[in-house]
Amino acid sequence: MPVRLLSRRPSPTTVSFTVSNASRRTSTPARILSLFQFLLRALIFLLVHIIDTAKLRHSFFQGDGPFLPWSTIWATPGGALACRIADAYSYGFIAVASTVLIYGVFRKGYTEESLLVIRGLGIQTSTSSSTYLSKASTRFIPTTQIQDIVIHEAFKGFEVRFYLALIVEGEPDVVVVFPKLLPNRAILEEVWRGSRRCLYDSKS
Repeated sequence: MPVRLLSRRPSPTTVSFTVSNASRRTSTPARILSLFQFLLRALIFLLVHIIDTAKLRHSFFQGDGPFLPWSTIWATPGGALACRIADAYSYGFIAVASTVLIYGVFRKGYTEESLLVIRGLGIQTSTSSSTYLSKASTRFIPTTQIQDIVIHEAFKGFEVRFYLALIVEGEPDVVVVFPKLLPNRAILEEVWRGSRRCLYDSKS
């Protein structure tokens, strides 16, 4: 997916850059597709839990429980189908299949990375997690430790890729900004100019 840049400047001393490969949802078909994906995820999540419960019905979910009448549920067409599917496979297969499907339900399918620059305080980098169940990984670097912001080039496979990097005092390696998405040079130059302007304009 193509990577796009979103820039925000909430104050003269703060600027935020976010790159993302998430699909745009501005048109009506895109919104309908997004709603369909949400409903599909919810349906898969529900079916996995019903089949898992049916697999364990002889041990834990028999008769009428304190909240749900399990015997009535297993007698319905949907419950009977869930029981047949659960009984057709082993516990190991059901566990592995459930894990894979649940991971697919909560997987984002896109990546967002951001750079927040606050003059006089420092820079915070952030990379979103691959699922909705975990938080983004962030790092804050104080201004006093930042020696420079540069654009480097390196080989990735058989192509040359540009990347934005922070030179941090006391660290042998540079800190790569947007390490997963590695946006194109035009985006990197815009972020580079905006970051340096926010950090160093007051010193010039």
